[in-house]
Amino acid sequence: MDVLGYAGKRVVVSGCFSGMGNATARMLIGLGAEVHGIDYKPVDLPLASFNQVDLRVAEQVKAVAGSVGGSVDALFNCAGLPQTAAPVDVMKVNYAGTRLLTETIMPLMPEGGAIASISSNGGLGWSRRMSVLMELIGIADYNEQIAWIESHADQVSEGYAFSKELIIAWTLLMSNRLVDRKLRINC
Repeated sequence: MDVLGYAGKRVVVSGCFSGMGNATARMLIGLGAEVHGIDYKPVDLPLASFNQVDLRVAEQVKAVAGSVGGSVDALFNCAGLPQTAAPVDVMKVNYAGTRLLTETIMPLMPEGGAIASISSNGGLGWSRRMSVLMELIGIADYNEQIAWIESHADQVSEGYAFSKELIIAWTLLMSNRLVDRKLRINC
């Protein structure tokens, strides 16, 4: 029974190799969705398509829309690195690459489309650092975002909490901007 309404829907899931991304892709396949997977590592799932993409490489992320093609009803941003990875890599995957992927897929989404990104309790301090978050969120270019990240190691720290704070704040900002397009975005 398709209680979530995903039968026949075209969806993209990043991070489908393992963890929550893999569980999300499996659930959507079980609900009858046409699932297009994205991950750094190849995955053994019956996907409609798979794109091996490193979210740390802007050119690979930008190529995804052309590979998936057509309309996309939903995007599930599940890819992420833990706080044990290098801080700049964490920021590239958990924030900059996720944001770029979302901005690349959004033009393919019709009215009623939905975007969901995984954040974390690690990002719950976002409201205390809003001015710093907005400084980085205000930078549209991926490479300029990375330059900012590399020059603000004191703000970035281990990368994980800051990346999750950014996802929360950016999602709030985008929810307001996407309402006119009738797209939902949550984290």
